[in-house]
Parts: sequence; C-alpha cells; structure tokens
Amino acid sequence: MNMNRLMALNMRIKLLCLFIFFLAGCAVIAPERGEITPLVPIDPGELRIMADDLNQPSLELAVYRSMQYYNRLPETREFPFGDRVCTAGELKESLREFLKIIRMPGSNNDRTRRIKQTFDIYKSIGRRGGKVLFTGYYEPILAGSFERTPEYRYPIYRTPDDHVVIYLGEFREKYRGERVIARIEDGRVVPYYTRGDIDINGSLEGRGLELLWLSDPVDIFFLQIQGSGVIILPGGGLVQVSYDQCNGHPYQSVGRLLVERGEMSIGEVSLKGIKRYLRAHSEEMFDILSCNESYVFFRIVEEGPVGSLNVPVTPGRSIATDARMFPRGALAFIRVKKPVIDEDGNIVSWEPFSRFVLNQDAGGAIKGPGRVDLFCGRGENAEIMAGHLKEKGDLYFLVKKKQ
Repeated sequence: MNMNRLMALNMRIKLLCLFIFFLAGCAVIAPERGEITPLVPIDPGELRIMADDLNQPSLELAVYRSMQYYNRLPETREFPFGDRVCTAGELKESLREFLKIIRMPGSNNDRTRRIKQTFDIYKSIGRRGGKVLFTGYYEPILAGSFERTPEYRYPIYRTPDDHVVIYLGEFREKYRGERVIARIEDGRVVPYYTRGDIDINGSLEGRGLELLWLSDPVDIFFLQIQGSGVIILPGGGLVQVSYDQCNGHPYQSVGRLLVERGEMSIGEVSLKGIKRYLRAHSEEMFDILSCNESYVFFRIVEEGPVGSLNVPVTPGRSIATDARMFPRGALAFIRVKKPVIDEDGNIVSWEPFSRFVLNQDAGGAIKGPGRVDLFCGRGENAEIMAGHLKEKGDLYFLVKKKQ
C-alpha cells in the first residue's frame, strides 16, 4: 500500500469513526471524571500494623518496575488519586520515599509509624459493604510448537493487521481514555471478530497470523484469560508469550454461564472444575467458550509476564485493577485471605495476610472499585491459589503527603 492510499485510508477511518461516534455515542459506557470517587482518605489509625508476608527483595523489584513506567512519562502526567490529582513525578517520588523507609533499620512497628507519618492513605470504596473482591491470575506452563503438527493443531494468534484501535478521546474530551476496537469491511467500521468468528468460523485462518500451536483449546482459552504463559517447545526450548491486544468484545464468565445453565453449582466453579467440565463435554466445548466473545492476541517477549504498564509483573506483588478507577503504577496495601496448600497440592485452610503491592496490570473482567486481581506467579501452587482465590478484603493506596 503506497503512502497516499494509506493516508486516504486513515482519513476514511477517522471520518467514519466520527460519524459512528455521534450517531451512537450513547452506546459508549464510561464514567465521567468526578462521577465516582473510588478512593477516600482514611484515618491512618485504621491500619494498626502494616505487616508484609513476603520478602523485601520482591517488593523492591516491583517498586523499581513501577518507577520504570513513570520514567517513560512526562513528570506532569496526571493521575486521579481520591480527592487529589497526582503527577507522575509525585508518584515516583512516593516510591523513592517508600524505598528509603523499608530499608531503614528497626521493627515493623517503626516502619509502620514512618509510613503513616510520610504518606496519605486512601481506601477503595469497594462494593456494597465497602469490601473488595480479590481473585487471582497466574502464568501457565504449556507445551506447544512453532509448526502445526497432529498433536499441536490449535493456534494462538498475533495481532492481525486489520485490527484498528480507535481512541474516542480524540473526538470528544469526555471520553478521554476510552477506546473501541474495530476493523474495516467494505468501507465500513465494524466490530472486530468475536471468539466464535475466530474459533468456529475460522475468520483468521490462512492469513499467516499463527504465533504458536498448542494441543488443547481449553488451555488456549485460559491462557487468554491469564494474559501470559510459558510455552515448552518439542526440543525443550522455552518461549514466553504475553498479551498484545484484544478484540474489544466484553468478557463473559464461562463459570457463571455453566451455573446459570445448571451444569455446575457455585461450589464446583473453580479453574480445575471448569476445565474438567469442558474436556468432558468436548462436543459442546467451542459453543460454550464462544459465549465469552472476548479474544486475546499475543506477542513473544524476552522477559515477562508483561502487565498493562509494559513492565514485567512480580509474583505476589502486582495487582490488576480498573485503570479508570485507580492510579496506574501506584503503591498499594492489601488485606485479604489466602489458601494454605500442602505438599500434595491440597488446600488445607485459609489464613489472613497483608502485604504491599503495586498497581501494574489490568484485565477485561476487572471492572469498578470493588475488584482486584492478584498475580500469583508461575507453577502448580500459583495455579491452585489463582484458581480458588475469591475472597473479600481491603485495598488501600498510598501517596506521599504534600509538603
């Protein structure tokens, strides 16, 4: 395609988007700034001790990764923070000050006192009752191949070249930060292909978009939900894949669908339970999966998994939240319960814990002030924790006090 044709196509896309936007602007659902205040300041006395159940090196690594994100931004970039608006420079300075405190000698009581003296603390308003629902995600390890074989015959795709991201803020300021994903068909802007279009109707076949081939479509489905994974190649090599783009359709829970159909009870809904059901009902598997129209495209990365800030996420230290609600990259503190897992991979009990985390990711199902997804890491225990974590807890954000 020559430059003149490319410019003409770009102009056509913008004009068509503008026309659609003004005809159907009411279909875009996005909270306007000021409509909801997801973070409210609290009396620091609410947090008696800010205990942390993980090691300090993992915390420092996660902090550095958020600082890498802020280093890429203008110092004046603004982030809503409860009743304040903080700049990237202020959030980066908050992280620097936090590192100084946690490296100081002294007890946990001493550290908590210094943090309360230095930082304003905000709490998420959560859902009804003021609590936040915590779930988990993890990095699966799967077998696959760069070539299609009788064993590896189901593809994961790279982002197609007809995938168009339209930023609605370019058309109207009130929708800044909102976007739609589309493609051009016969001169029209239309929604991108759904999961059913891709997996059942083969809409992307024959276009050379296959990144890797796997043996199980159920594994691919959950790889998309997790957003990243490690692929073991036939020769023993490893490839790390990470989220690149999505098709723009809303996420729908397959577990909820199976409960509504009466196929599973709420108590049976877990990662392993859903996988077991789908594999036992292979004749209807694709129809069930296609009810979740959301679809993820991948890329190969050198270091990962990579979160929505384009920095690697840290096991146990990175959380995914609604990017419209909470300051990206910011320091947070959580209180919730976690499973205690024995040597055989069984959950023997649940215990409360608290820790500092960094807001470094997002997810299609993580919407509103009452949802948090905790990155649990890689491996069997991470899968067990992520597959069963569904607990109510508390979410706090910290920012350095104004001088």
